[in-house]
Amino acid sequence: MEPAFDISWVRQQFPALTRGPRAGSEVFFDGPGGTQVPDQVIQAVSAYLAGSNANLHGPFRTSRESDRVVEEAHRAVADLLGCSEREVVFGPNMTTLTFWLSRALSRDFEPGDEIVVTRLDHDANHAPWKSLEEHGLKVREARFNPDDCTLDLADLRNKLTSRTKLVAVGYASNAVGTVNDIRAITRDAHSVGASVFVDAVHYAPHGPIDVRHIGCDFLACSAYKFFGPHQGLLYGKAEHLERLRAYKVRPAEESLPGRFETGTQNHECMAGTTAAIEYLAALGRRCGARAGDARRECLLAAMNAIRTYERGLARRLVRELLRIDGLEFYGIRDEDRFEWRVPTVAVRLGGRRPRQVAEFLGDRGIFVWDGNFYALNVTDDLGLEQSGGLVRIGLAHYNTDAEVDLLLDAVLTLRNQIRNGR
Repeated sequence: MEPAFDISWVRQQFPALTRGPRAGSEVFFDGPGGTQVPDQVIQAVSAYLAGSNANLHGPFRTSRESDRVVEEAHRAVADLLGCSEREVVFGPNMTTLTFWLSRALSRDFEPGDEIVVTRLDHDANHAPWKSLEEHGLKVREARFNPDDCTLDLADLRNKLTSRTKLVAVGYASNAVGTVNDIRAITRDAHSVGASVFVDAVHYAPHGPIDVRHIGCDFLACSAYKFFGPHQGLLYGKAEHLERLRAYKVRPAEESLPGRFETGTQNHECMAGTTAAIEYLAALGRRCGARAGDARRECLLAAMNAIRTYERGLARRLVRELLRIDGLEFYGIRDEDRFEWRVPTVAVRLGGRRPRQVAEFLGDRGIFVWDGNFYALNVTDDLGLEQSGGLVRIGLAHYNTDAEVDLLLDAVLTLRNQIRNGR
């Protein structure tokens, strides 16, 4: 039998949840916009700045320590994603890295070549590819099904042609929580000779990633969505990174991955990213990983445990939300299909705009987001953009059943106020 998920231990790692004058009085359901961080991340960032702050490749202590911080960060991310450390590129954020990659790839594209994107994605996986239309490329957009906000895979397949050079798709929707079948999409794209770029920003805190298994060519995520600092990460198959020409200054490194990490990197956030991954590995050791297991195996144990725990929270939340009169629910609601969603829930409450609902909850110490969350095509296609978009409730593995109940009680209170004309 697998060890029980120790939510008390988890919450003790996060100072925002257990320490300070407001600890315990605020509920963080805002994780899709950025998660809270454990103690060791804060300590790692601080320790680097206090004792190792220097640029790289110098003949002195702090520089050598910085070299080690950068090397270890690449190894940690490689363990998280299931790749080689040579295939990990750090950058400011996923959006910047995606614009950089679109520019680098465009050197190999020709007018008339095609890129397939989806209407379900964050605009960071849409706008960088649409910008290539100015170079004569054609960008085709795959639809999603509005009834359950799942990607229309048949429409995506129909848009693949011999001219398709790239398919850009999200692992999980940051607006409605849908998980896409990336392995199947990659197989279809590769069958016509196209590469696949995956935005895994929203999926990374909720489940294991194995880039070899899904077969994608590129994958991007952000450490601040999986309990780390503000840091962007990009995986690229070595064969692609070795072929692509980097935009860089002349003395910069030529070897992977350094030649794609232009300028001085954010070393303190690299240290924090390693610490976030070490936190997850420690969780994995409490959730079934065996003594002596490598970090990769510990991370897989952690992410599988997180997925199971969060699915229980999501069932409780979705089941009760669907019982509230006047509430509109967007996304997968069938519990038998919850393997195809993360615990991110999108709703609207009749009689109030999403911002008003978020404000009502925020005033009661329950933090949720409202709007389009940069998934502008989603709210457009659902016909909701002009009326304020959606209310997004984003659960993470540090949330509890009791917090879900607090949110449900608050939503019912607001619903009753609306009914009473208040």
